Amino acid sequence: MTTDASIPESAVLPAEECWRLLQGDSVGRLAVWVNDHPEIFPINYKVHNDSLVFRTGAGTKLASALGKQVAFEADGSDNDGGVAWSVVVRGPATALDRTPEVLDHIGRLLLPWETGRKDHFLRIAPESVSGRRFRIAAPLTWGGPLDDATRAGLE
Repeated sequence: MTTDASIPESAVLPAEECWRLLQGDSVGRLAVWVNDHPEIFPINYKVHNDSLVFRTGAGTKLASALGKQVAFEADGSDNDGGVAWSVVVRGPATALDRTPEVLDHIGRLLLPWETGRKDHFLRIAPESVSGRRFRIAAPLTWGGPLDDATRAGLE
């Protein structure tokens, strides 16, 4: 939370700032369409050659993303400074060949969280990148009643 009036309540971020924020993070959410409904998967990623790269195994995520339009979202915050950000990247997900460059430079950095084979590397080629930065509002300004746990945390 912040009361610093020099920080705007909300600001649209230029694409360069969105990429800088994404480069400083490594976890986000991949949104895909599965049959008749949306699904969201947590992924770890790297920024590489003006795109996002992640790895996955065979399954729903791969089948629903490969060759299709996807959306990716990552967030971050500076709780001490009272500022948060959110970035969304939209575009097609395409397969990367498992070249020595991909395996050496990206594969070593994208460590799977779950066990199992994660030998598919996908790239999200951005068609749009958008983001915003905003002040973290104090809970008392959210406009609704506080539950007991929140109230206790403020005391």
